[in-house]
This record gives sequence, C-alpha cells and structure tokens, in this order.
Amino acid sequence: MIDFLKRAFDRLPINSEKREIYNLPNAISSLRLCVIPILFLLLLSPGMIMSLALAVLFIIAALTDLLDGYIARRYGIVTTLGKLLDPIADKLIVNTAMILMIPIGRIPAWIVAVIVIRDFAVDGMRSIASSEGVIIEASLLGKRKTLCQIHAVSALMIHYPLFGFGPDAHVVGMVILYIALFMTVISGVDYFFKFYRQVIQKRG
Repeated sequence: MIDFLKRAFDRLPINSEKREIYNLPNAISSLRLCVIPILFLLLLSPGMIMSLALAVLFIIAALTDLLDGYIARRYGIVTTLGKLLDPIADKLIVNTAMILMIPIGRIPAWIVAVIVIRDFAVDGMRSIASSEGVIIEASLLGKRKTLCQIHAVSALMIHYPLFGFGPDAHVVGMVILYIALFMTVISGVDYFFKFYRQVIQKRG
C-alpha cells in the first residue's frame, strides 16, 4: 500500500523543487491537521459514542506520525518542510484536543496552560538558537513526553468505562496526564539548559 502511494506521488507532474512540498510524508502530516476541525464535535456531543469515535480518530491521526517518519526515512524524502510540519502537526492536534476538553470538565485548565506555555517557550528557544546557527535537536525525553500526552489525551477523550465495564478511562487518563506533565516540565528544563549552554554561553 505504501509503495503504491509512493509511486502515485512520484507520477505527479511536478518539478524537483516542488517535491520539497508535494511528497507523501508531507501529505500525511497535512491530513493529520485536517482532523483538528472534526475534534470540535466533542463540544457539541460529549456522549459515550461520540467520545469513543473521536478518540479512535485521534489515535489514528497520532499513529500517522510514526508512518510519515518511517516513509520519509525509508525513501529518503526527509525535507526541511517536513521537519517543520511534522512537530507542528503533532502539537496542534494534541493541544487542540486538550483545550477542547477543558469546557466539558475532562482536563484541568492549569495543566493545559503549563503544557502549552512550555511548548511555546521551547519553540521560541529553538527558533532563537536556529537563527544563530545552533540546532537544538528534539530530545528523547521530549519524544517520550509527547507519547505520554497522546496516551493521556486518548484515555481522557474516551472518558467513559469501555463497553460499560472495566477501569474508568478518565481515571486512567488523569494518571498518565500527571506523568506527562512531569515529563513536560523536566524536558522543558532540559531544553532551557541546552539553550543556555549552546546559545547564551556562546554569546558570552
């Protein structure tokens, strides 16, 4: 299936410069962004069926992050736009899902604020570092933080006990969310020290 899609994109009548934009990994990342408006249905109908359906959609969208990265590495389609678009798509879909769950009481607003502020701060530091020729790579801790956030958001979106029995998905989600919050803060501090050592001290 992946090979078929790759060949289909290769047949598109576009020049090599546009291949930087119009390629399969970037198309998958863009589709992930298209999921965001659908998540707003959670505000209109936060019942069990809709919650489960949107959670499944969110999980599928999150899994495409692994897919586009795999395709980019396998076929050598790692582009500058892809490096920019992929993390933006991840943060937008996770942060949007968390923000939408605040009005329906599924997630504390202060936790969402801490996570969003941390993301803005880290992106700002990496942008400043990049402008000075310093690349602060995404850390393993940051990637694990994102994985925890995805698990937490998935459970909180389900919210109800699956099929009417078993553990309450909301309780499970909150436990994972606090773990994600801890990793969010720690990874943010780690990025700050990297920024200090590689940019601030370099200036000095």
